[in-house]
This record gives sequence, C-alpha cells and structure tokens, in this order.
Amino acid sequence: MSFWEFTVDASYFVAAVLFIIGLKRMGSPKTAKSGIKWAGIGMVLATVVTLWHPMMDAGFFRYVLILLAIGIGGAGAWYTGKKVEMTGMPQMVALYNGMGGGAAAAIALIEMYSGRAFDHGTTVLILAVLGALIGGVSFSGSLIAWAKLEGKMSKTIRLPAQQMINGGAALVIVLLGLWILTSTGSAPVLVTIFFLLCLVFGVLLTNPIGGADMPVVISMYNAFTGLAVAFEGFVLGNAAMIIAGTVVGAAGTLLTLLMANGMNRSISNVLFAGFGVDDGAEADGPEGEMKSVEAFDAAASFAYSDSLIIVPGYGLAVAQAQHKLWEFVQMLEKEHDVDVKFAIHPVAGRMPGHMNVLLAEAGVPYDKIFDLEEINAEFPNADAALVIGANDVVNPAARTDESSPIYGMPILDVDKAREVYVVKRGKGTGFSGVQNALFFGDNTRMVFGDAKQVCTDLANGLKQL
Repeated sequence: MSFWEFTVDASYFVAAVLFIIGLKRMGSPKTAKSGIKWAGIGMVLATVVTLWHPMMDAGFFRYVLILLAIGIGGAGAWYTGKKVEMTGMPQMVALYNGMGGGAAAAIALIEMYSGRAFDHGTTVLILAVLGALIGGVSFSGSLIAWAKLEGKMSKTIRLPAQQMINGGAALVIVLLGLWILTSTGSAPVLVTIFFLLCLVFGVLLTNPIGGADMPVVISMYNAFTGLAVAFEGFVLGNAAMIIAGTVVGAAGTLLTLLMANGMNRSISNVLFAGFGVDDGAEADGPEGEMKSVEAFDAAASFAYSDSLIIVPGYGLAVAQAQHKLWEFVQMLEKEHDVDVKFAIHPVAGRMPGHMNVLLAEAGVPYDKIFDLEEINAEFPNADAALVIGANDVVNPAARTDESSPIYGMPILDVDKAREVYVVKRGKGTGFSGVQNALFFGDNTRMVFGDAKQVCTDLANGLKQL
C-alpha cells in the first residue's frame, strides 16, 4: 500500500468516525447542533480526500466541472437553508433527500452506461441495479412527498386497482433488472427504460399515500437514499460512501419503524392503506357542540393553575407562533408561578422532530420538553392543558372508538387534564380526516383564531390580570 492509499483510507476512517459521532449527537436536542457540525466536517473531509484520491485522474477540465458543481450546489443549499421557514423545513428535507437518491441513481446509470459495472462482475452489477432502483424510487417519491407538503398536490389521486398496477410495475422492473444482469455488456436503451420505470414506480407508490403519513414516508425515503448511496459506494469502491450510506440507511430504517409504531401501524399499512387521503376534509365524528371562549378567559384560567401542559402541533408552525407562545409561558412562570411543561408526540408536525426544532428555535429549554412516554402519566394531575394546532395526536377516539381509523394509535392523554383549551383556526379535521372527540369534551374549551394572535392575546390577558 502506497503512502497516498494509506492516507486516503485513514481519512475515510476518520470521516466515518465523525459521521457516527455526529449522528449520535443528533439524538438529543441539546447536542444536535454540534452533531450536525461534526457530521459536516466528516463530509467535507471525505469529499476533499476523494478529489485527491490516487485513482482519480479526472483531468483539469473535469476538476473544474466538479468544483463548479460543488459551488453551485453549496451556494444553493446555503441560500435555501437560510431562507426556509420552519413550516417549510419538512418540504426541504424531502426535496434534499430526493436529490441524494437521484445522485446515487445517476452514479449507477453512469457505471452501467459506460460498461464499467459489467466489467467488475455480477456482484457489482447487482448493487448498481439495486442502487438505480432504490435511488430512482427515492428521488421521484420524495418529489411527490414535497409536492404534497408544499400544497402543490392538494388532492390525492388513487387509480382504480391501484395495488394491482403497483404490483405489475414492480414485476416489470424486476424482470428488466434481471435482463440487465444477464446482459453481456452495456445496454443503454434497456438501462434507460429500467430507470424511467423506477421513477414511475416511485410516483405510483407515493401518490396514494395520505398527508397524515408523510412524516413516515419522508423517513422511509431517507433510509432508501442511504441504502442507494451505500450500494453505489461498493460499485465505486469508495469506503466513505459505503459507511455514510449504511449509517443513514440503518438510522432511517429504525426511525421509520419507530414512527410507524408511534401510530400503531405497520409499514405496509402506511404504504398501501391510503390512510388520510382526504386530508383536512370534514368527516363524520362525535356529535355535539364545541364550546368556545375568548383568549382572556383561557389566560385567567392558566394564571390560577398550578400546572399547565402545552401540546404543540403543526398549526403552531404554520402561524410561526412559537416565540409568542414562549413569551406567554415565561410570564406564567415568573408572575404566576405556574409549572409549565411541553408534551411532544412522536409524529407531531410534518417530519420527525419538527416540534422539538420549533420550540428550540424559540428558546424553550430542553428540560421543559417531554416525549409521550415521559409526560402522559402527568395529564390526570395537571390543572390545565393547552393544545395549539395539534389534532390527531390528542384524539381520545384512538383509545375508545374501535371503528375509528386511528384506533390503537398512542396519543397524548390531554382529555384527562382538569381543563383543556384548544387553539384552532376552524372546525375542520386534522391531516387524517378524522373528527376529534376531544373538541366536544365536557372539560374542553375552544379558542378559535390564528395561533400567533391567540398567543399574543393570552399574553395581553395576563398583563390585564
């Protein structure tokens, strides 16, 4: 082994360690920011070393193109990362994740078009085909997820015999993949048709899935992208890609399973049940009348409470009300000595950890934020609960109504608090399309209005008191 080869391998090892350290630190809100930095340093190291790899003889012109591409991509990512609102973060994650899958698929296509994947034996060719398949599905599927979250696709379209169509498309893709594997050399037309069908399959697979399941879908495609990158790492003989892709694939798979368990559903149910396809529509549900109050009355109730548990949801993010909410909470704690805690459901928001990031942005201390398992036992002893923009994750029908499509889903036991106040813009349903029995409870009062304005009114109410 030459000195340069040893240096490259050692650098890839260091990059892998940085990836793992970064991922580990991302597991806690307290260390997530530093974890991103550690993983970013590892990625920069792996990229620089790859450019100086002894086996890479790209030539001056190709180096210029590579650096130009890095510059354009980096500048675009920096700009969009700075400009994106918190409500747009899930869409950006889905879009960038799709780009990763598309890049992995592009590598596979180049290797098959050039014939190099065929020259390196059956194993490498199999991994190239799998990388193109998984990366292509992740690319087109993530774009559909982005379009749904961005509101570009407001209506979910389900084709007649949808699952039969999906099954037929999958069968054709498998047969084409086997045809490629048995080819004696590069077959550009066959490879092109194979990849286009992979893109179509990603659309067919994602389009029928309702908006309520988008967080799980984004996590699943994140795992797909990681696997595709790992496979193409084997194709290129690049250890950094293998390690990074494997880590991302494993983490994404575990997160997907955890989120599906958080909704008491299987992955197959998420992909094929069409749950929540009528997003936000009015639905049959409990009968009765929603009892509404003004923000001042809610503020007075909170001021004379000993304990308050706040449940944030996507509506809080849409209204960008997190800063006003935290201002109100600080007043409650300092002037009225109220014990305030925040309760987070695993699938609250539009992506994993969405609510945690939202609250951290407002400066809420990490020790005030609790997961479902940590906080649920405290609701029966809480004087009051405040739900802002959350719906399905606090619906008691998940515990009591066996006919409900969300029956069995773990929820935050908000209804067990002495008093419940729900901030909501209107009387519509949540992302699942299921009416919320909590809104009609005897101990529930609705505060209708934009979350940011309501939080402002709550703070003003405390000042008047």
